[in-house]
Amino acid sequence: MNLELLGWNRFFEKNFDSYFQQGYTVGRVALEQKNTYLLYTEFGELSAEVTGKMRYQAEGRTDFPAVGDWVVVTIIDDEERAKIHEILPRKSKFSRKAVGAQTDEQIIATNIDTVFLVSGLDLDFNLRRIERYLILVWESGANPVIILNKADLCDEVEQRKAEVEAIAPGVPIISLSAIENQGLDALSPYLGTGQTVALIGSSGVGKSTITNQLAKKDIQAVQTVRKGDNRGRHTTTHRELIILPSGGLLIDTPGMREIQMWNGSEGFQETFTDINTLATECRFRDCQHEAEPGCAVQQALLDGILDKQRFRNYRKLQQELEYNNRKQDQKASLAEKEKWKKIHKALRNNPKR
Repeated sequence: MNLELLGWNRFFEKNFDSYFQQGYTVGRVALEQKNTYLLYTEFGELSAEVTGKMRYQAEGRTDFPAVGDWVVVTIIDDEERAKIHEILPRKSKFSRKAVGAQTDEQIIATNIDTVFLVSGLDLDFNLRRIERYLILVWESGANPVIILNKADLCDEVEQRKAEVEAIAPGVPIISLSAIENQGLDALSPYLGTGQTVALIGSSGVGKSTITNQLAKKDIQAVQTVRKGDNRGRHTTTHRELIILPSGGLLIDTPGMREIQMWNGSEGFQETFTDINTLATECRFRDCQHEAEPGCAVQQALLDGILDKQRFRNYRKLQQELEYNNRKQDQKASLAEKEKWKKIHKALRNNPKR
């Protein structure tokens, strides 16, 4: 395979140069299944595993390859297998807090140029969920494009688009009907040769149908959504890098029932630029936008300029991010203490070193 067709560019080439001088080759992670990876390389598809050294040095799940990563490998002679030694620096990284009580990061996809944020124009349409997703997208380093799917089921498409434009100024918004194969041509500018797109959205919004239409064949299973709430089950069970007929690359992802943020300070600022701009006009720099005199945010709420539900979601997400940051700081502090305990223990056991 031609590496440029897989998204290879000067950014990755520069970071790979020293490894190239040592005789290593490179591959892109297309699929991850337990401890085995499928790589796309210039020698074709290869099955791969990380080296024992890499596994030993890994401090957490994010130190292992994810779908979309470019990895440094050696190919095992006469076999369609490879060993992964390193992960090249990531150009972008879409991640969230892992499901559950533990404070861990879960990487969804890496080295993506654009994120197609898919929302259904049915009973599951939810502006507040789109805001939450936008924080993750902006934080990833990729560019968001909002896709409003199932236009065939909605009589108020333009009104819905206007509502989304109000919470995502400047973000491209495309309405389409994947099942009817209508409107997908509008996605073509983002799917050129070597361009990588990730499909993100809740279960039942039609990501698998979009994938199948773009790939021009049935790659992902498609299930009908439940009656009553229009929610779907996970039809995509794993993340996979798919090469499209257009030359673009698509990463389809399982639907997310829990959209918990990881790091999101920059994404939060980008998602709520309107409120942040209003805050600069408050009388007090440390205004909490509650009952302080001269609060421009509260005045905008009274004047109807700022939507009350959007502001409530702003406060809710702000508190959630602050809580996550505290938990992450606490975890990092405990990890640092544990590291030094091990070092001191090793020194006590080997006093001559």
